[in-house]
Amino acid sequence: MPDGSRERACQATLRCLDGVLWRLIRSAHLSRPEHYLSIYQSGCNHNCLKCHSWEFSQHYDGNWWSSDMLAELAASYARQVTVWEPRERATMYHATDLCRCCGSCVLHGKPGPLCPGVLKPEQVVLSPQGWGPARNIVAFTGGDIACRADFYAGTTEKIKAAAPDLWVLLETNGYGLTPANLDLLASGGLDSFWLDIKAHDADLYRRLCGTDNATVLAAPAEILRRGMVLEVLTVYIPGWVETDEFRAIARLLAALDPAIPYTILAFFPAYRLQHASSPILAQMLEAYQAVREEGLVNVKLGNCSHFARTPGEFETLLAAVGPEAVG
Repeated sequence: MPDGSRERACQATLRCLDGVLWRLIRSAHLSRPEHYLSIYQSGCNHNCLKCHSWEFSQHYDGNWWSSDMLAELAASYARQVTVWEPRERATMYHATDLCRCCGSCVLHGKPGPLCPGVLKPEQVVLSPQGWGPARNIVAFTGGDIACRADFYAGTTEKIKAAAPDLWVLLETNGYGLTPANLDLLASGGLDSFWLDIKAHDADLYRRLCGTDNATVLAAPAEILRRGMVLEVLTVYIPGWVETDEFRAIARLLAALDPAIPYTILAFFPAYRLQHASSPILAQMLEAYQAVREEGLVNVKLGNCSHFARTPGEFETLLAAVGPEAVG
């Protein structure tokens, strides 16, 4: 809190005034490489050692936005959309199928070396984070208080009323995704989840995040059972989350649906893991091969500049997994 005191995130960064819910929001803009409107929330029900948004997820920081204001923002964004995705592509995973954010088609009149070649230059626009399309998706990101599903369900209903052709995505650690909360989110019209499964082993998860992960590991089956879209990510942290963890998570997901999109993100030093290193190329490729062996068929590697650091390493990466697996 601003006065140095501590409160639960769901109490400090969410309030109800005259029956209207208000959320503490750090910022909101068209993000890259996701190519959708991201709403960056302050306050989180986790305290992860490796948090990459700790400045505002672990600290009270931002401005108060009502659910009505967020719906108005979404309606304004809908008028700027340049790519209309079907619901099954309401994910981060599918963003790089469209654009690699280089802006070459606009700036130089020709595509970049990894351009998928599916967009017209007029569909590529500049945002605060660079070039790319504007997809018909609104995402809640940053801090996560999905344990207060009433806020997300109610705000989703208002977004859908103001902009019916937008999909609503929740980037979440999954801790708040109980069956009852998922029922509420489904009834509100929420479309998709980008689920960050930080570790499979319960003891490791508690050391890394400060909580248990039973609800997290149960969430994929519960999400799919309700007909909502699911993608999953896990961050590779050397010495913490390595190949054995990726195998266990991939086995869990493949048993549900081998086509679940899965991203292996490279860690970079942050927050309370400033001393930890990023993975190297060989480690990322080993994890990639492991999850493919467990049966997942839609797998990408992300934060590639943190492990493919030279032109030679990047060429090795492309040769090993193909450009379609480079997120």
